[in-house]
Amino acid sequence: MIRAGIKGMFLANKKIDNQVKTFITYNKGRDWRLLQAPDTDLRGDPVRCLLPYCSLHLHLKVSENPYTSGIIASKDTAPSIIVASGNIGSELSDSDISMFVSSDAGNTWRQIFEEEHSVLYLDQGGVLVAMKHTSLPIRHLWLSFDEGRSWSKYSFTSIPLFVDGVLGEPGEETLIMTVFGHFSHRSEWQLVKVDYKSIFDRRCAEEDYRPWQLHSQGEACIMGAKRIYKKRKSERKCMQGKYAGAMESEPCVCTEADFDCDYGYERHSNGQCLPAFWFNPSSLSKDCSLGQSYLNSTGYRKVVSNNCTDGVREQYTAKPQKCPGKAPRGLRIVTADGKLTAEQGHNVTLMVQLEEGDVQRTLIQVDFGDGIAVSYVNLSSMEDGIKHVYQNVGIFRVTVQVDNSLGSDSAVLYLHVTCPLEHVHLSLPFVTTKNKEVNATAVLWPSQVGTLTYVWWYGNNTEPLITLEGSISFKFTSEGMNTITVQVSAGNAILQDTKTIAVYEEFQSLRLSFSPNLDDYNPDIPEWRRDISRVIKKSLVEATGVPAQHILVAVLPGLPTAAELFVLPYQDPTGENKRSADDLEQISELLIQKLNQNSVHFELKPGVQVFVHAAHLTAAPLVDLTPAHSGSAMLMLLSVVFVGLAVFVIYKFKRKIPGINVYAQMQNEKEQEMISPVSHSESRPNIPQTELRRPGQLVDEKVESQLIGK
Repeated sequence: MIRAGIKGMFLANKKIDNQVKTFITYNKGRDWRLLQAPDTDLRGDPVRCLLPYCSLHLHLKVSENPYTSGIIASKDTAPSIIVASGNIGSELSDSDISMFVSSDAGNTWRQIFEEEHSVLYLDQGGVLVAMKHTSLPIRHLWLSFDEGRSWSKYSFTSIPLFVDGVLGEPGEETLIMTVFGHFSHRSEWQLVKVDYKSIFDRRCAEEDYRPWQLHSQGEACIMGAKRIYKKRKSERKCMQGKYAGAMESEPCVCTEADFDCDYGYERHSNGQCLPAFWFNPSSLSKDCSLGQSYLNSTGYRKVVSNNCTDGVREQYTAKPQKCPGKAPRGLRIVTADGKLTAEQGHNVTLMVQLEEGDVQRTLIQVDFGDGIAVSYVNLSSMEDGIKHVYQNVGIFRVTVQVDNSLGSDSAVLYLHVTCPLEHVHLSLPFVTTKNKEVNATAVLWPSQVGTLTYVWWYGNNTEPLITLEGSISFKFTSEGMNTITVQVSAGNAILQDTKTIAVYEEFQSLRLSFSPNLDDYNPDIPEWRRDISRVIKKSLVEATGVPAQHILVAVLPGLPTAAELFVLPYQDPTGENKRSADDLEQISELLIQKLNQNSVHFELKPGVQVFVHAAHLTAAPLVDLTPAHSGSAMLMLLSVVFVGLAVFVIYKFKRKIPGINVYAQMQNEKEQEMISPVSHSESRPNIPQTELRRPGQLVDEKVESQLIGK
């Protein structure tokens, strides 16, 4: 709490060893001491209270209610008087509370009441009015004209009043106070106005005052000055009126007591200010350049608002000193947020820090590690940091080199630049043969996102396979539907995709093409391809009479529009009536016949008829393309080239020539297509994989899972 009227004086409660004690300072907190308890109590009996084991403790809470004085009161126009409630003992307590007054600014104290009272200052502090804190009605109050040494009892109402508050009227010469209360709990609020002008018969003259010097335990220099105030003589009963203020103020000679420890220094037991363990005094010249000056602290600074002059002032004041020339030392480069990661395409702020060196004549070179470097002539141009945008992902080595005429220093920072992973698409064939290797590839969007971890689940295996590569190969030893799931971990994000693959001992596949007018309406989006696949399948079933369970159609991404037709060996749930290779061959020949006869067509929209043609047929089981069969592989490669030319001629001249190719070649074409650029929207699967239960369901649903990701 600030003491009103005296600059640099404070009262404060401090907790020491779980005890709250009251302290006072006269030099703005540089030195604190306990309050000396009164020598006698209210009855005149001696008080045995020995410092520092026993002292006076005060409640320093100021009232928030403007109609009450609170539990401590002071006034600018009465700088020597302090009235407060408190107790005597080893610590502050809420019991045995009494009222105390000091008429010499806190040096000595007197007990004035054994119970709490509200105290009001009248006549610029020349009159003190005290009213008891009680829940009972009262009609008396107490007045003191001699700074609380003696008190007189006065009646302010003929009927006892429950007092709610007391308020002094504003003005320099006010002698009027207003008491707020009520006569009973049911009565209206009463205001009692009390005027004390009649008590005084004259105004105070010059001879009614005496000088009083502010001091601290006899020390007259407070905040570097001696201050002498006017105080009315206690035996004179006159009205003060306008307060004259301080009589005179004289500056004191500076002593060590007028100085506090400077920043980074702390006072030791011998009274000296020495550097703290965390402070390096040489750091004051860190930002100093050769030829300039800086203030070299002596470890002391004069207390703020202190008015002392001469004395030790020159000795304790910081001295200007020439900046020494220093070689760069303690160079560091860090990110503004302290992290070693950055995001691709976003600003990263790098901070260059130098413990010491001639910063104004220093050349700084920063290499960001991505082929870009910048140079600066001094550190002041880098106070806000260096902003840089990395266009690629990866771990970059950022180096900074600092040089001046006296030496050099360097520092390195490794920065991990990442890109948020948005989508994952699992690429694998719809159908495969038993005991044949299948390649599964995780296609990412964006394709470069930094360091990744891949977790794979396939077949009926319950344990995952963890890799750092985005593709794996595996075999299936039994027929049926198998689920493949990949999870991609990028930083704190984990994305996954799941696909279902059908496994058969043998099947047939056929590439389909369409009349060119279909390309005009192809938006190349997954939803459109899924719908067209169902329309094509329905047209095939109607034109050939082949059961729907044998047919799977998947429209492929890209232009010109193409599709894959699979002929599947359906069997009923009992495992019987399974189709043989000859049956699949017959179904394939029937499909090719109908396709070549232009029997398969559908109406895309009124007036737009689309015809479906056969491109080439692929039979299973697959042909092994390992090095041990390099001769046959070469023959197969030549056949693939021939068939590719045939497809091109068919598309250009509308010819319907069926061709046969191995399924392994079809799979390679699909994998090549998977990594080609496509629309961003194709990277999300659109079908719940749990609904794929048998080849018959593939007819309507499996086609939805072929969504190619970028």
